[in-house]
Amino acid sequence: MRPILMKGHERPLTFLKYNRDGDLLFSCAKDHTPTVWFADNGERLGTYRGHNGAVWCCDVSRDSMTLITGSADQTAKVWNVQTGEQLFTFNFGCPARAVDLAVGDHLAVITTDPFMDSPSAIHVKIIARDPADQTGDSVLTIKGPQGRINRAVWGPLNTTIISAGEDAVVRIWDSETGKLLKESDKESGHKKTITALTKSVDGSHFLTGSLDKSARLWDIRTLTLIKTYVTERPVNAVAMSPLLDHVVLGGGQDASNVTTTDHRAGKFEAKFYDKILQEEIGGVKGHFGPINALAFNPDGKSFSSGGEDGYVRLHHFDPDYFNIKI
Repeated sequence: MRPILMKGHERPLTFLKYNRDGDLLFSCAKDHTPTVWFADNGERLGTYRGHNGAVWCCDVSRDSMTLITGSADQTAKVWNVQTGEQLFTFNFGCPARAVDLAVGDHLAVITTDPFMDSPSAIHVKIIARDPADQTGDSVLTIKGPQGRINRAVWGPLNTTIISAGEDAVVRIWDSETGKLLKESDKESGHKKTITALTKSVDGSHFLTGSLDKSARLWDIRTLTLIKTYVTERPVNAVAMSPLLDHVVLGGGQDASNVTTTDHRAGKFEAKFYDKILQEEIGGVKGHFGPINALAFNPDGKSFSSGGEDGYVRLHHFDPDYFNIKI
């Protein structure tokens, strides 16, 4: 499996997202400029210019026409995917972090970090079909969790919002009232900051990764812990194969310590685990720093990883991968 190296970012990667069709890959980094690539050959298609801070997260509409990004410059921006034009800017008094479009693409959830006297918050915004009708008003604002909210995604049928972050607690909120419905308990939950959260293709379960060197699989409706994957390094990114019962975890030692150790000791490879048996089945090396972002192509035949080294690596699986036996 020879990876395609994509060097379009000057700073560490933060997030990767494929469109629904799997032909485009969007990458976010600390260099202010989200980028879109062809997912088959890694050719850069274009960049989205307008942010003045690190871009933490992005999501793309089902028709691949609209992109939304959250940035440390205290804005979330809506873009035209094809032209790179800014359609609208949501202004906050705090850095924006996680963004996620609801099914139907008419709602977006955006999280903001604690800043000055403002606590962290989850905002629900209406995304207008016609950009001329777009407003910055929030339909709902939820405050409560202590510390940064690193990820927030929509639950089944847009009725709930799932959030996770620095306080290591996974929460499920009612998306209409903002009421807290469920939260993970201290015994079965993570022990340190939750860095990543991704849903399964069918939306029945989701996977979280944490600095406590583990990833956990949860039922999306009941918040029941299903599986735990233990590794020997902090987990910064997680992804689930849409084709096979495989999960992939990425991470490595803290970026501030990378220069003091050999890259082989930093454990910077992407680790594959059997989703059911929780056993490690392989790894993919290559990055010269912690892996911060992972994403599976919707066809399950390739995946991409983004690292602290500023590279996106695109991996197309060999035929042998689809016949792995445990």
